[in-house]
Amino acid sequence: METRTMFLGHFLVISLALNAGLLYRDYCNGKHKSQDFFFFNNGFKNASLASKRDAHVAKRTPLETKAPLKALGGVIDLDHGDPTMYERYWREMGDKTTVLIPGWKFISYFSDVRSLCWFLEPEFANAIIRLHKLVGNAVTEGRYIVVGTGSTQLFQAVLYAISPPDASEPISVVSAAPFYSSYPLITDFLKSGLYKWAGDARKFKKDKPYIELVTSPNNPDGVTREAVVNQNQGILIHDLAYYWPQYTPISSPADHDIMLFTVSKSTGHAGMRLGWALVRDQEIAKKMTEFIVLSTIGVSKESQIRAAKILQVVADSHEHRGNFKEGEAFFEHSYNLMAKRWKQLRDAVEKNDLFTLPDFSRGTCNFSQRAFASQPAFAWLKCREVEDCESFLRYHKIITRSGRHFGESANYATLHLASPSPSPSPS
Repeated sequence: METRTMFLGHFLVISLALNAGLLYRDYCNGKHKSQDFFFFNNGFKNASLASKRDAHVAKRTPLETKAPLKALGGVIDLDHGDPTMYERYWREMGDKTTVLIPGWKFISYFSDVRSLCWFLEPEFANAIIRLHKLVGNAVTEGRYIVVGTGSTQLFQAVLYAISPPDASEPISVVSAAPFYSSYPLITDFLKSGLYKWAGDARKFKKDKPYIELVTSPNNPDGVTREAVVNQNQGILIHDLAYYWPQYTPISSPADHDIMLFTVSKSTGHAGMRLGWALVRDQEIAKKMTEFIVLSTIGVSKESQIRAAKILQVVADSHEHRGNFKEGEAFFEHSYNLMAKRWKQLRDAVEKNDLFTLPDFSRGTCNFSQRAFASQPAFAWLKCREVEDCESFLRYHKIITRSGRHFGESANYATLHLASPSPSPSPS
């Protein structure tokens, strides 16, 4: 059995490596050969976040698999999602997405003093509404839009806004495992007396107020989610970062009290550090705005104007196809890209019985009128005969993130399919 496991393991790792190389070859502008791998060129990247995340993990990887990444040489880094897979598309858009901002513009703190979120640029707000109506993935009527520096800041703002200010103890924050690995870190980072991380929502049995995070499609397993606690004293936050038609069929407009979105997942522009919340309750939107004002005195206007232009081009590529070349409709391009990556990954995994991937049921997307199964930006890989999936893959120079970071067992690991393109090997 041990020999068989080792053989199958090596076979899969080679398949994954070759497929990963092929996945990204087309996005290296012809500068790399097909056998190129990903190179991890910063051994201390995200070191602070990783060390904090490890505090939530009881069991660490075996010593023999923890060699410094620089010592490993060329590796495939699938630990984090840096959506440079979209770069080629936006390069080809050329001047369609170019924004020229004169030096005298945006000097003031204020964008629209009549708006509840007074630092929200009207142009960005209009682009958000237009895109949601086009895709049909969220209700915008009767909602306040709050802009934040990424969905991370918005998440913190929501916790501040909905936590009881005079409670005798911090309100519990829960999410069903496997949950987004940064939820515990973000929740506890400020050491707030208002709220605290309380773990897996399925294990929450207290008859007390709570906040439940519902991530749908879920990160890391890609499953469509609903609330699981369902008690009268609960407040729900719906994180819909991946509810876009390149990742999952859009079945109906999401219609929840608090919904979070981010530019990084919808269009791939992670570097803009921009997200938005659609909030039904005016007082919650006010308190979220207050949090953002106290922490950063608003959000970059330049980022908002650039994001508005990007969202407008996305909408134009579908509504005004005559101005675009064939195949340039954004969600069609990104859907095809994700479909190709998932096919290659499944082909590699299905060659043996050591690893498995989730099976998603097919659904009809109301936006594209296409029937397909979800194809998330990450893969929730299960190892059948290996107790520590992350360590096994790391030993073979594939860097992933253990299921333990997501509240699950070490039999699981995540592979981020939006990982960076190859870069030069460190000297």
